[in-house]
Amino acid sequence: MKNNPTPTPHDAVFKTFLSHPDTARDFMTLHLPPALLAICDLATLKLESGSFVEDDLRPYYSDVLYSLKTAKGDGYVHVLIEHQSSPDRLMAFRLMRYAVAAMQRHLDAGHKTLPLVIPVLFYQGKRSPYPWSLNWLDLFREKERAAELYGGHFPLVDVTAIPDEEIMQHRSMAALTLLQKHIRQRDLQTLLDQLVTLMLTEFMTGQQVMALINYMLQAGETPDVKAMLHELAQRVPQHEDELMTLAQQLEQIGLKKGLEQGLEQGLEQGLVQGRQLGELEASLKIARNLLKNGMDVASVKKMTGLSEDDLKQISH
Repeated sequence: MKNNPTPTPHDAVFKTFLSHPDTARDFMTLHLPPALLAICDLATLKLESGSFVEDDLRPYYSDVLYSLKTAKGDGYVHVLIEHQSSPDRLMAFRLMRYAVAAMQRHLDAGHKTLPLVIPVLFYQGKRSPYPWSLNWLDLFREKERAAELYGGHFPLVDVTAIPDEEIMQHRSMAALTLLQKHIRQRDLQTLLDQLVTLMLTEFMTGQQVMALINYMLQAGETPDVKAMLHELAQRVPQHEDELMTLAQQLEQIGLKKGLEQGLEQGLEQGLVQGRQLGELEASLKIARNLLKNGMDVASVKKMTGLSEDDLKQISH
């Protein structure tokens, strides 16, 4: 690979020649495989910047990059020509990285489909013939598996299309998958029987149970979460303490918010006095308990109304 972006004399003369469209057109006519040449409209050849400025590609760059339209009309093909004066075992991967970078820049320019990028290596080193494969799949230990993976559809886990009955068999992933499938429905109470069944299994830890409850509070739309927590606590005895503690804390928050609303409706002076008499301390106590039971900081802030500075008092 190039460790220095300054061109060698070999690179410089190559780029000088191939940067001229007529020369590039002759090069492609001579060296592109016939099937690929057949789709190229060489009359539309346009020289592009071959230097990719993405941080993870520095200081690598392609020598010459041309864009052109297809012979069938709208559509784009890029021909990426790389000059090399010494063999590089990973050259095929390097060309693939350049190709993907060229595709990304094409998308960034506002196009909606990927261009076909044709990498071409121009080699003139001392060692002959060029010793390394230019099929990047040959760089994998599991070549056949790599060809299947990168030549077809990537694995997809679409929870929206998995039947609930199948999800229930997903062991330690079942509860999370089920909730994420249904989290946008109006009332998660309809999932209660399934959640109880999963929480009673040996696959879920107490931390995971609390994480799921926190997720329901943050992203769900269940109208009465406290009632759901009480029922879960009764039906899942091994997690009763954590669930009841969380339910009680939610009740305290509800009472606190109700008091604030009443004061806002006409007891402004009482609100000031109430806060002076310890409202902050009460909120901090509730927040401390919520954090202790596994609720994340963002949810605690949202539910208690405390600020970052307030919560810092808890951590000290």
